[in-house]
Amino acid sequence: MSRLLLVRHGDTEGNSAERYWGHTDVKLSASGRRQAELLRQRLAAEKIDAIYASDLERATVTAQTIAAGHGREVITLPDLREINFGELEGLNFTEVGKQYPEVARLWRERSLSLRYPGGESIQELNNRVSQFRRRLEKHNAGETVLIVAHSATLRLLMCQLLGLPPQHWWQFRLDLASLTVVGTYPGGAILNLLNDICHLEGGK
Repeated sequence: MSRLLLVRHGDTEGNSAERYWGHTDVKLSASGRRQAELLRQRLAAEKIDAIYASDLERATVTAQTIAAGHGREVITLPDLREINFGELEGLNFTEVGKQYPEVARLWRERSLSLRYPGGESIQELNNRVSQFRRRLEKHNAGETVLIVAHSATLRLLMCQLLGLPPQHWWQFRLDLASLTVVGTYPGGAILNLLNDICHLEGGK
C-alpha cells in the first residue's frame, strides 16, 4: 500500500475561501503561513518519502514549510495547478452570477461541459490530474507521499483514485490547510481521512 497525504494550501492574500484564484499566483497570507506551520507540526512524526506540490506559490510554500521538518525536496509540477478560471479569476460567486450568468448556471448544475471563458474545462483539468496520477503509480508499496495542491485538483485526484466518475468531484469538501489521507492498493483505494483540520484548532 502507498499512503497519500493530500493537503490543500493555506489561506492567501487574495482570500481563497471567497474568491476564485486558479492560475493567478497569489501568495499565502500571514494566516496561511501559520496554517502551513501547524501542518508541519501535525505531520512531524510522519515518514514521508516524497513530496509533490503545484508550482503556484501558495502550494509550493505550504509544501516547503512542511518539508522543512523532513529534509525532503519538494517536486513542483504544473499538472497540480488549480483549474484556470480565465476571465473569472479573482471574482466571487455573486460577481460571477452577475457578469457570467450562463457560467453560473452551468456551475450550479455541476456540468462537465462548463469551460471557464478564457480558461479551462473540468475535463481538461481532469486530464492534467491523470498525468500526475500515473506518476504516483511508480511509487512502491509502503511509501508515504505528500501532495500539496488545490481544491479542484485534489478532489478530481480523489475521484480517480477511488474509481468515481469525475462528475462527483464537487461532493468532497476540502477546506484550506486541510489534510486528507488515501491508502492505495493494487485493487483500488480507501479513503481513510477526509478534510481534517483539527491541527488548526486554537492555532489561529
